[in-house]
Amino acid sequence: MTAIQDDRTALDERIAGSTLCLELERTVSEQGGTPAYSDRHGSDGWRTLTWERLREQALDLAAGLVARGMAPGDTAALMASSRIEHVLADLAVLHAGGTPMSIYSTLSPDQVAFIAGHSTPTVAVLEGADQVARWAGALASVDSLRTVVVLDAAAAPDDPRVVSWADLAAEGARYRAAHAEECEQRWRAVEPTQPATILYTSGTTGDPKGVVLTHRNVLFEVATSLQVTGVTAPGLTLSYLPFAHIAERALGMYTPWTQGGHVHLLADPSQLAASLREVRPTRFFGVPRVWEKIMTGVSALLAAETDAAKKAAVAQAMEAGLQYVLAQEAGGQPTAEQVSAYQQADAAVLSVMRALLGLDRVEWAASAAAPMPVDVARFFAGLGLRIYDVYGMTETTGAVTANGPAAFRLGSVGRPLPGLELSLGDDGEILVRGPVQTPGYFRREDATRELFDEDGWLHTGDIGRVDADGFYWVVDRKKELIITSSGKNIAPSNIENLLKESPLVGHALVFGDSRPYVVAVLTLDAEIAPLVAHKAGIAFTDLAELARNEQVLAMVQQGVDAANARLSRPEQVKRFELLPVEWTAESEELTPTLKLKRRVVHTKYQDVLERLYS
Repeated sequence: MTAIQDDRTALDERIAGSTLCLELERTVSEQGGTPAYSDRHGSDGWRTLTWERLREQALDLAAGLVARGMAPGDTAALMASSRIEHVLADLAVLHAGGTPMSIYSTLSPDQVAFIAGHSTPTVAVLEGADQVARWAGALASVDSLRTVVVLDAAAAPDDPRVVSWADLAAEGARYRAAHAEECEQRWRAVEPTQPATILYTSGTTGDPKGVVLTHRNVLFEVATSLQVTGVTAPGLTLSYLPFAHIAERALGMYTPWTQGGHVHLLADPSQLAASLREVRPTRFFGVPRVWEKIMTGVSALLAAETDAAKKAAVAQAMEAGLQYVLAQEAGGQPTAEQVSAYQQADAAVLSVMRALLGLDRVEWAASAAAPMPVDVARFFAGLGLRIYDVYGMTETTGAVTANGPAAFRLGSVGRPLPGLELSLGDDGEILVRGPVQTPGYFRREDATRELFDEDGWLHTGDIGRVDADGFYWVVDRKKELIITSSGKNIAPSNIENLLKESPLVGHALVFGDSRPYVVAVLTLDAEIAPLVAHKAGIAFTDLAELARNEQVLAMVQQGVDAANARLSRPEQVKRFELLPVEWTAESEELTPTLKLKRRVVHTKYQDVLERLYS
């Protein structure tokens, strides 16, 4: 406990009295003329703002909000893609003394109306026609809204509260020139204990809850995370997840505002593969599904190689890469022979493969949001890439455990971050205590009381275990563990990860609670399945036809059999159904970060699940 307290004290001293506004001021003083953010909006190429221009524009916009009546403590709702204006709007609200809230663009109008009614924003910043449509009900019913900024002028509704982005900036520039002291005092008055954001959870099990995160929460999280990553120089990064997700806020906003660097924003995640090759980032964060898709694509290319000698050379090189990385687990050191073998493999094969993916300059690669399948981590280790899995949640401002260069173990989520306490409850639930934990849910004292116990431990709802070396492993969500009718406890995510090792399988849901055996609902991988079908000479017109094809079903069955061979008898999938559809965030089965919404799938495909038990 002494070491934890010492770490906490040192980190607290480092961020004492600071806020995101003060951190940005310092970063601009040190790196003002360097690129801060780039995006592709409205241009074939990248448009870029330097740190100095970013802050100046944010201060003008903040003054515009003050002129329009934004008071300290007011909330502002932001619904837009990953673009420079989203970052500017967030900064503007902070510098006006308010609390910015990025809202998922995939939420239904009813969910938007609930959040707006609950958080009572005085300002809404909306991107275009789709966002305006989702906000139509809220705009009509929420009396607190006084200013509505629509980025796409053509999509602006006929509403006296609407102002264009350009007009807000122009109003703000005039107001700031005339009231410079007032505008500066507004952001200098912000306290570390004030909210830096409120993030509403996706609400798959009821109404969304707003997680309050303070400036101190955020700055402690950034400081402790950077200590583990060991990355001190400003980075070159790609931001493609929604800013309503804590991981992207931490990596695409809060860390750069504190450390500097150059962030490339992608409004369309489908551009990720091409942008990786173009930008060649020095840091890259991917949710497990992103890493899985990269692996599947590379594996398909390797499988298509007809030159046996080339295939053998690649396999040998990747084995050398894997052994080199494995030797470094838990602080270990590779032997001279392993170092030599890796260096030769890297020079001849691995560095070329990483360059083709755009990952050749990556100094730090990470994954979170869901457990990283071990086979995926081992695959990238074979390329010479260590993917550092981290674990946390919105309520803990992001990561509470992490792997890093000094200590990692593939498949685990690492050790507790400096200054944080972790423990396992009697039932294996992961408990957290420290400066990163939320002060509570916005206007939900009842839910806040349920989140914490009397000793101040935050209950994550995740079941975990810890090994002899202090590395934590996430088993599954506490509420998602399957208990079969014979009383066997089963973690579905482990089975699902094994099923997805088949290149044909895109997504998998395992079911069996209170049932005699386990079944699975599967979807095809929309990119890889057609390639496999073409190679096998299978004629088809779409995924739905492929899902009915006997040859494809037989190949999927082989994947299920391979997964079952690695499972205990109660865990084995007895029956499955291959659906003729894709699962996406838009079709509601997945969250915006591509995690499975189990209850949505249970409801939507209830007939399929019943059929599997008939």
